[in-house]
Amino acid sequence: MCLNVRVALVASAFAIVTAGVAAAAPQTPPEPQATPQPQRPPEPLRGPASAIAVPTRDIFDILRELRHKPPKAVPEDAYKQLMVAAAPVISYNPASGVGIGAAGNVAFFKGFPQTTSISSVVASLIVTSKKQLLFNGKFDIATADNRWVLHGDNRVYFTSQDTYGLGTSTTPDDQLNTKYDFLRFYETAYRRVYRRLYVGAGLLYNLHSDVRPDEEFESAWPDSPYVTYSQARGFDLDSQTSAGTSVSVLVDSRDGAINPSAGWYAGLEYQAFFEGFLGGTSSWQQLNVETRTYFRLSGDARHRLAVWLFGNLVTGGEVPYFDLPATSMDTYGRAGRGYIQGRFRGQRLAYGEIEYRWTVKRNGLLGIVAFLNTETLSNEDTGERLFDSFATAGGLGLRLMMNKRSKTNLAFDVGVGNDGEPRIYFAVQEAF
Repeated sequence: MCLNVRVALVASAFAIVTAGVAAAAPQTPPEPQATPQPQRPPEPLRGPASAIAVPTRDIFDILRELRHKPPKAVPEDAYKQLMVAAAPVISYNPASGVGIGAAGNVAFFKGFPQTTSISSVVASLIVTSKKQLLFNGKFDIATADNRWVLHGDNRVYFTSQDTYGLGTSTTPDDQLNTKYDFLRFYETAYRRVYRRLYVGAGLLYNLHSDVRPDEEFESAWPDSPYVTYSQARGFDLDSQTSAGTSVSVLVDSRDGAINPSAGWYAGLEYQAFFEGFLGGTSSWQQLNVETRTYFRLSGDARHRLAVWLFGNLVTGGEVPYFDLPATSMDTYGRAGRGYIQGRFRGQRLAYGEIEYRWTVKRNGLLGIVAFLNTETLSNEDTGERLFDSFATAGGLGLRLMMNKRSKTNLAFDVGVGNDGEPRIYFAVQEAF
């Protein structure tokens, strides 16, 4: 099945899943009644002060001052306006090298801020020094009163990745660079059923095609981790597809999804992929569990602590190699700072991270973070289990406020893993 036909099938199926949801619009305030009845506002409660008024300065304020322009007035209905942070970028990522392109974030409210979470769309188009072309389009959209929440992770890559085999015990000597084209559509719709509780269903599609070795590794290709794993399971070496559906439940009490300072998030998702569905290579299942917690260490929230725990656990079936749980393969590719994307891979993955966040300037313009993370993966072929060994990393980062209304930061991090090699990361928004 050609790529264009598969894209059309995926898009059609997603349109059925989310019909009538994405078009939801902000509601207008109800007319006052002659005899008002007490009413509890729907959860979660979001106030415009926390979402719009703080912090008070961003890089665009600085640019206006340099141009001797007056401060931009914020109207009373500012929540109806788009909050945009976009610019040409020069980026760096250990897996991609130096990148040139454009990236941005658009934040907005689909309803009143008092009862509706802020929505966010992040997109980027990057060309890298490793001859990669990377397009990302990811979104978290909440409709009025948080009745529906839409989550999307969409990628089109002409890329490459170093592979090392399975488990946490692999070494840098196992490295082999593999080139491939990658198409992903992960679309999930959540319905709020009670206060902060949501249930959801999604359509999932991954296609890895034109898989081949880098010219430097052609002689080692027949014994590569990808070839060895795929041949043992009868998979086609040129192209592998995973297509299926998901069901999920989550609880979200954060004071914002872009840059939370309080609350917590917990999710449970079961994914089922089917052989033959939209060209699926095999049938397999995976359970994903995740929690994020945020603590204010000071009354003004300038000192905060964030904790992130998650597990990706294959529960049955045979998984195409590049769809196995792996380092930094989360939605925004921010887990495992200190290692390159895909450095560790296995049938099961457990991950934990803690990050201290300090807003250096009281006006919110500049921040510093310090983080520590660890991960462990299994390899069923050798008998290596979770928690037999760990890959730990840590580092420091700077934050520069790009949009004070949405609290969107430009992030610059340096992480060091157990190999002692520092790695640099640029990104928009917090790691989690």
